[in-house]
Amino acid sequence: MRRTLLLALAVGLTACADQQPKRETGPVDNMPLSLIPQPAQLQRTPGRFRLDATATITVTPGDTAAKHVAAQLQSWVRQARGITLAIGEGKPKSGGISLATSAAIKGREAYTLDVDGKGVRIAANDETGLFYGAVTYWQLLTDPAAQGGVPGVHIVDAPRFEWRGLMLDSSRHFQSVSEIEHLLDQMAMHKLNTFHWHLTDDQGWRLQIDKYPKLTETGACRKAIGPDVALTGGEDKPYCGFYTQDEAKQIVAYAAERHITVVPEIEMPGHAQAAVASYPKLGNGKKLAVSGDWGVNTALFNTDDATFVVMQDVLDEVMAIFPSTYIHVGGDEAAKDEWEHSKAVQAKMKSLGITDEEKMQGWFVARIGDYLDKHGRRLIGWDEILDGKVPATATVMSWRGTRGAIKAANAGHDVVMAPSPTLYLDQLQSTLPDEPPGRPSGQTLKTLYDFEPVPSDIAPDKADHVLGEQVTLFTEYQPNWYRIQHAIFPRIAAVAERTWSPKADWNSFIARLPAQMSRYRAAGIVPADSVYAVAIATEAAADDKARVTLSTQSGYGTIRYTTDGSAPTAQSTAYSAPFDVALPTTVRANAFAGGFGLAGPRDRAIDAKSLLHRSSDELDTCGDKLVLRLEAANAVDGVRPVYKVDIMNTCWVWKGVRLDGRYGVDVTVDRLPYNYALWKDTAGIVSRKARSAAGEIEVHQDTCDGPKLSTIPLAPAKDSRATLQGILPKREGTHDLCFVVTGKPGPKLWVIGDIQLR
Repeated sequence: MRRTLLLALAVGLTACADQQPKRETGPVDNMPLSLIPQPAQLQRTPGRFRLDATATITVTPGDTAAKHVAAQLQSWVRQARGITLAIGEGKPKSGGISLATSAAIKGREAYTLDVDGKGVRIAANDETGLFYGAVTYWQLLTDPAAQGGVPGVHIVDAPRFEWRGLMLDSSRHFQSVSEIEHLLDQMAMHKLNTFHWHLTDDQGWRLQIDKYPKLTETGACRKAIGPDVALTGGEDKPYCGFYTQDEAKQIVAYAAERHITVVPEIEMPGHAQAAVASYPKLGNGKKLAVSGDWGVNTALFNTDDATFVVMQDVLDEVMAIFPSTYIHVGGDEAAKDEWEHSKAVQAKMKSLGITDEEKMQGWFVARIGDYLDKHGRRLIGWDEILDGKVPATATVMSWRGTRGAIKAANAGHDVVMAPSPTLYLDQLQSTLPDEPPGRPSGQTLKTLYDFEPVPSDIAPDKADHVLGEQVTLFTEYQPNWYRIQHAIFPRIAAVAERTWSPKADWNSFIARLPAQMSRYRAAGIVPADSVYAVAIATEAAADDKARVTLSTQSGYGTIRYTTDGSAPTAQSTAYSAPFDVALPTTVRANAFAGGFGLAGPRDRAIDAKSLLHRSSDELDTCGDKLVLRLEAANAVDGVRPVYKVDIMNTCWVWKGVRLDGRYGVDVTVDRLPYNYALWKDTAGIVSRKARSAAGEIEVHQDTCDGPKLSTIPLAPAKDSRATLQGILPKREGTHDLCFVVTGKPGPKLWVIGDIQLR
């Protein structure tokens, strides 16, 4: 089923393009070509080529690589145009498509593409380049600008970086084989070539290892917590999943067909709790459960020879499944508490002459690296591996900003850029209220696009050690394929362009992206439209009116809006400045370019009551210790609410409240699981003295240490979602209001959902 996805994609996109309104951009030959990534060199040439059923895909006799790509392209064209092109051998024919390998084109991934009135010619050094040339032609064929035929072009193209990647975490939440294949399809159509697969962690061991069956019998299941209950069907049903070796081999083969290398990650020495829960002797011997806590768990692999025998056996099976040069061994966030308190580990350190636990981790990783070297593989790990001596062949993946990459490259190590938060896809893309759960750090599409993979602090003669970059998706807050799509698309397009194209051009990219968004939707992908979506802000104005401000993240296109409840169109009123509306009113808005909407329309109902209402998303947190948007386990009217909260400081601020007279206040609260392993950061959790066992909400004026205006007991909520009522004393003027939850978070967490003044 999944193997026909690209075919369905082409069909759907053609239909989508045919239905789009005519663009208002002048002569069709001057329309920008919606190619992502932008080719290294592109020249518009005269003519257009309209494909018909008489065309032939021609390959040179004996050119196996060209014949293979021809079959792939034949399938795409069949579904895109409803015609089956014949594939023949011989000289290129006028009015057709020719594919050929040529030693004159240097670089395995390089290609040339020429289109004119006589046909299409794609040439490359080998099959990979031909595949990418065919992808570019497919993009031209499915561009709305090509409805009258593909415009003439001369393209000479090759990637800037050799590592163009995406990491998917299958440990915290599990994805099906078909979902991963769907993702690989999309990676291929963006010319991404590295799928970094995070297969083990504290929350699950996801790869079958024949020699150690308990790794999946035990390690692939954990207790369902919070929203997981909706996936398992009950708190008493565990959350489970793993890939058989045959399934993993299937994914490797599927990726290879699309010129993607799968790099497996087996975490060590930290993030080991699922493995240790399966085989306690791999750790400190204590019996543990597979963790249901997000964060830094403290279970470590121990350092005795028996553990290395197991790890080497595991790697033997991993290497038999994955032919990749690189094997990722993690190395990040290895809390050393167990090693510090282990007599055996301390004795081992003394015998090795190692003076601290960080250097002991270096020894651990180096030993694994030596084993991989002997088997013709290369170790890659997160930048913590730099804390000890690692093999000269080791590659460093820099996630703690760019500092690790700079240090590693200047020391002669190859590096892959993957810095948090910029390239971490669990970071939310906007402040829109319809964003899903995750980390609300404001990493916009432009933030990702603007990231330069080669830091200026890397010496010029060391810059070639930067292999490229990847985006990284850890899946604590992506429990299903829909959420994964939202996190990855269209950000995958930005990383594709920055790792392929020789220069960045944001304005061009954002203008080319709408056609790519149509391709996603035609492929059954639901992308995030945050970059184009309209944010609607309101504030009270005089005479029973509200002032409305509209904005988009990118500023691209024209914002158009209605106030009569109708859907905005390209003919609706254009937004130019904040405007006043009479109450009550519903404002609906969208951004338009070329006559069609760039996002889903957003709307906001405005009345006197809504102006005195704030959701947790609209409130500020009192600090920035660890702010998250968390999902409730139980649905309200079919939807699970999402709450913004600092899980280390349960405190919210409503700024600029007009307190003219006496107000009542309604506060909606909810109770969520506190499943966070914060390690040493636990000491930073803010605790406030509670007057009762259940705790209270205190409302303070101006600052969180200011005059206390009200105390609202939490006991009536009875450990679940409820709306509590309080009274505010008479105040005049405009003030900030601070809402704090007393007590200390854990093992559950009180959160505020909504505040309504009355």
